[in-house]
Amino acid sequence: MAWCVAPSEDGELAKELIADAVARHRVPPGQLTIHADRGSSMTSNPVTELLSFLGIGRSHSRPHVSNDNPYSEAQFKTLEYCPAFPERFGSIQDARAFCQVFFDYYNHEHRHSGIGYHTPASVHYGTAEEVRSQRANTLDAAYAANPTRFRGRRPEPPKLPTVAWINDPNEEVTQKAS
Repeated sequence: MAWCVAPSEDGELAKELIADAVARHRVPPGQLTIHADRGSSMTSNPVTELLSFLGIGRSHSRPHVSNDNPYSEAQFKTLEYCPAFPERFGSIQDARAFCQVFFDYYNHEHRHSGIGYHTPASVHYGTAEEVRSQRANTLDAAYAANPTRFRGRRPEPPKLPTVAWINDPNEEVTQKAS
């Protein structure tokens, strides 16, 4: 939804980033939960007050755990393993320019296995079901033309997940009751 490259972390900068993303994507109150580490930026008063004002839930990693957000970790791994990722950036402007190209690719072109080989943009903007339907038509035509290619089984495009959680609130309620 949003990204930022800055010389250092800052609560006010995080607040601006979140406010801009929520406004740009017209996120209604009560729909969004932001998962973050327990760093000073994301636990700062400006961010805490903004999230409360916007009706955004908060979820934080366990203390001293750096890999508690699998979505961010997967995206960072893709970024770091990108063949074009430099050993060093010449300037912050170079880093921003690289990230602009990378995140455009990551969100609009890169197919993600966890979301049925759709792009994040397709899922976010609600076009994934239409794309899946088009894929099904293509597979049906391929099957009709040559069923032996598929060993007699009609192929289906991958299903889209119905929900994805980092910290499932139902599990947390169950754990607290135990």
